[in-house]
Amino acid sequence: MKKDLLSLLDLEKEDFEVLFNRAIDLKKRYGSGIMDSILKGKTLGLIFDKKSTRTRVAFETAMIQLGGHPVYMSTQDTQISRAEPAKDTARVLSRYIDCLAMRTFDHELVKEFAASSTIPVINALTDSYHPCQILSDIMTIIEHKNGYENVRIAWVGDGNNVANSWVNAASVLGLDLILACPDSYGVDPKIVEAASVNDISTIRFTNDPKEAVKDADVVYTDVWASMGDEEEQAARMKAFQGYQVNKELLAHAKPDVMVMHCLPAHRGEEISEDVLEEKDGVFWDQAENKRHMHKAILECLILNNQK
Repeated sequence: MKKDLLSLLDLEKEDFEVLFNRAIDLKKRYGSGIMDSILKGKTLGLIFDKKSTRTRVAFETAMIQLGGHPVYMSTQDTQISRAEPAKDTARVLSRYIDCLAMRTFDHELVKEFAASSTIPVINALTDSYHPCQILSDIMTIIEHKNGYENVRIAWVGDGNNVANSWVNAASVLGLDLILACPDSYGVDPKIVEAASVNDISTIRFTNDPKEAVKDADVVYTDVWASMGDEEEQAARMKAFQGYQVNKELLAHAKPDVMVMHCLPAHRGEEISEDVLEEKDGVFWDQAENKRHMHKAILECLILNNQK
């Protein structure tokens, strides 16, 4: 049965657990030199509007290491750029490939592709959500904190697509999540409303970064100006004063606090150089885990769609 991954609200708690366990298992198998070929003969299409390093390479290498083949397509190289309807492209690609991952601006475009496809569609990032990122991030928390239950997570920064996906995940998993964002840069109320189909009593919002990180086990941040927001850089630099994740701010968190960033980072803006260069930092584990989580997602969606 076809299943898409457009936002984390598409998953039940059991789905999260399956993906976490499988991704961790696949990582161990790869580390032991075991090469799985469970997607041999399968093809993953990648349609990217936005630039990417980690997400693109993680999806491509994940597919290759599972025995399949990725096909990368810049939107400008397809007939989409010449106004072919998304539903037509989706129907055609469904005859060629086994799964499609899209990285674009408008979330509605990904939804339109999913509605017209007979193959699974994965949101590899839109302006609204970044679900695969959070799946691999929680995997990282599980590895370093022995689970995600009773782990206090603080978001400090812009209420962007990554923050939105944290809200979604928290609503499904019951995560202890607090988000600190400046006025006018908080999580869209529509995102909170959508997540309220689940219990959101464990999610809190504040304008005070110190309040957010107090006794936090995990502190997470991201760039202040996401792709598409570059023209607002000057205004955002002013609005986000006091929101930098640095040693001074982290003094309010637990002594063993784990700092996370999905990268790329703007060193000296949302995160200080010394925090990013901590020798026990998990930033690079986060990046690596995207590959293993993508493997688990691809295996689950592609093989289940063949049943």
